Amino acid sequence: MSYLVPTEFVTKMVDAGESKIFMSTRDTVIRAYMAGAILALAAWFAVTINVNTGQPIVGALLFPVGFCMLYLLGFDLLTGVFVLSPLAWLDKRPGVTFGGVLRNWGLVFVGNFAGALTVAFMMAFVTTFGFTQDPDKVGAAIGSIGESRTLGYAAHGAAGMATLFIRGMLCNWMVSTGVVGAMVSTTVPGKVIAMWMPILVFFYMVFEHSVVNMFLFPSGLMLHAKFSILDYLIWNEIPTVLGNLVGGIAFTGLTLYATHVRTAPAREAVTTRAAA
Repeated sequence: MSYLVPTEFVTKMVDAGESKIFMSTRDTVIRAYMAGAILALAAWFAVTINVNTGQPIVGALLFPVGFCMLYLLGFDLLTGVFVLSPLAWLDKRPGVTFGGVLRNWGLVFVGNFAGALTVAFMMAFVTTFGFTQDPDKVGAAIGSIGESRTLGYAAHGAAGMATLFIRGMLCNWMVSTGVVGAMVSTTVPGKVIAMWMPILVFFYMVFEHSVVNMFLFPSGLMLHAKFSILDYLIWNEIPTVLGNLVGGIAFTGLTLYATHVRTAPAREAVTTRAAA
């Protein structure tokens, strides 16, 4: 499937990070908007499957279709730019500044949130026939997700916050590996297979993804789930964003960059002479 060796695809990661930092504001926001919308639609799709089949593994197996679509179309998730943009700064690419990295993260966050919020409204509208009745079973399930993954963490206090943060780290370890998967092959089937595997792991393990949650939690609020905007921000979105940032950089970006671009000197062979 035209596999690229790590030194090749990690260089592509750095190149991609550089291009995202210098991308125009308009293009950055549009691409982020579409990424958030497509991923939200995929989450809605997966929850619908889980509700209708009662088998979470089926939804997890099919959820990656949204992720693959958005990356094949060249759109950007916050979890992806958390990994790619800093590599261009670490590599000291000309003109790349830390301020540029922060600007890219901020624009992608705004675009992702707007796209996810758009689909959240559409989902809430559809599952309530224009807010004229109680949500159907899919809408009710999405609302319950928001409650359990805010108030559920809050009930455990500091331990709940730490658990949320670690789930965010684990999530972007897998999701950013999926982002890298799009670069390990030059064929569409190769890219899709490489992206599919880690995204399946993240979704089935119920790790916390900041962009997916931009859809799930506002949806719950629109459907009058029993948690507040403050609950959502403090007991999910903010810790999840931070966990995604740390996990993606630590487990994917820095490890690949350090060992395939900034490699340590090779050890010299040690030879021994036979006794005369």
